[in-house]
Amino acid sequence: MQDILSQLVGIEQQCAEAFNKKDLRRILEFFDTDISGFSSTEHDRFDGKDELKKTFEYYLSEAESVNYEILDPRVSQFNEVAILSFYWRVTLRSGSKRIEIPGRGTHVFRKKNNQWKIVHEHFSRAH
Repeated sequence: MQDILSQLVGIEQQCAEAFNKKDLRRILEFFDTDISGFSSTEHDRFDGKDELKKTFEYYLSEAESVNYEILDPRVSQFNEVAILSFYWRVTLRSGSKRIEIPGRGTHVFRKKNNQWKIVHEHFSRAH
């Protein structure tokens, strides 16, 4: 299980690096075309990369710099599907203003053409 955890955390770290660089094109490469899920910014379910893109655009437009990180990841694997759950933190900075948003997340990965892609996401802010 450690090997799959390392693989998926590596993908998550690459995604976080792209997010922190505001590289939207690169971020979206980690997600399947048919991604669905729930974001921490909206109540409604999103379907597809175009709707997911709006979530990323929202966060990236909220501050001069953004830092996203995942904490305490855990994985469960079921053949060609793996579920990664984790805590996350987004830190937004503009000038001297700093806002930290903590939350919980789950990414469901599916191995497609020998490559792991995120097919479902569920993010929620911590209360």
